[in-house]
Amino acid sequence: MKLAILSRAPRSYSTQRLRTAALDRGHDVKVLNTLRFGIDLSGDVPDLQFRGRTLSHYDAVLPRIGNSITYYGTAVVRQFEQMDVYTPNTSSGITNSRDKLRATQILSRHGIEMPATTFVQDRADVIPAIERVGGAPVVIKLLEGTQGIGVILAPTIKVAEAIIETLQSTRQNVLIQRFVKESKGRDIRALVVGDRVVAAMRRTAQGDEFRSNVHRGGSVERVELDEAYEQTAVRAAQIMGLKVAGVDMLEGRRGPLVMEVNSSPGLEGIETATKLDVAGAIIDYIDNQVAFPHIDVRERLSVSTGYGVAELVVNGDPDLVGKPLGESGLRERDITVLTLHRGVQVIPNPRRSQVLEDGDRLLCWGKLEEMRSMIPARPKRRSRVKRLPKNPIHED
Repeated sequence: MKLAILSRAPRSYSTQRLRTAALDRGHDVKVLNTLRFGIDLSGDVPDLQFRGRTLSHYDAVLPRIGNSITYYGTAVVRQFEQMDVYTPNTSSGITNSRDKLRATQILSRHGIEMPATTFVQDRADVIPAIERVGGAPVVIKLLEGTQGIGVILAPTIKVAEAIIETLQSTRQNVLIQRFVKESKGRDIRALVVGDRVVAAMRRTAQGDEFRSNVHRGGSVERVELDEAYEQTAVRAAQIMGLKVAGVDMLEGRRGPLVMEVNSSPGLEGIETATKLDVAGAIIDYIDNQVAFPHIDVRERLSVSTGYGVAELVVNGDPDLVGKPLGESGLRERDITVLTLHRGVQVIPNPRRSQVLEDGDRLLCWGKLEEMRSMIPARPKRRSRVKRLPKNPIHED
């Protein structure tokens, strides 16, 4: 295949390893500076310019987008997607992972365990927010940070309040997160490629430093993950829309707690610690998937008037619970089930013989009018019991 690696650091270890792994496997590979692209929207079809000339054809592109150029970098990746060039990490996946608040919102929606987190803007809400996550000490994180930069441990509520006020005065948005004491300055980096963890290492902070990042002097060692940690890492990467990702997890009392999903994970630390050819695994995966460029399914399927994508929940409906999918009547109503979600289990393209259970979530495509009647009403929040008024009885 002909592969383009998007990188502004052609001499970095990660870029060199990926380039070498591709060359060793007989691929044609070029390292291209992301900022030298021009997005051409003037013609009949999507196109790209590179250094002022029309870009030649590529089978796949591997983005290594730096944090400082996320907006432009993802625009370039998005243009490659419009040109039907395969990329393991989509533009939306990169964008989602770069914003810590957005990433936390998406992962929590899918039941991924994370340290208790909150986000507020008003100064009056800071102390209640800190108390909601368990009180001090508390971790304060900038929404866009990398390599441990912008991550601060506040030992007391007063210190936390002062730090947050200072950061907000410079128009910085911050997350407030519970400090997981039991992790003892350690975390796990799992390198996910496709649907498996190809390598994992434990990072340990040095001295009084609580951040375990290698760039902050942390030490690394190879680690074999148990099933719970491996499944969590793969699910987190897939939910974010990333096929190549570094998933950082804390070792909590009840299991893995996801801290971050990195769309451009460094390879030097994990290859040194594990002695595994992680770069080769990434290239092999891209080579195996190159025929399947990214398609925005919702966008493509919603083009037909009156048709769209919706999620239907099997919520105690006697016409569905306990019946095979083929006898559910959905197909007769012009509704096709694309994927069945049962807890954390995902059943793609379920068979007609698949028996439906209470709580199943069906990702469907079909007539919107038919599906509208099957979408459950949004649950209403239970109203709080108000405090007894100061004068509970009105005198005559």
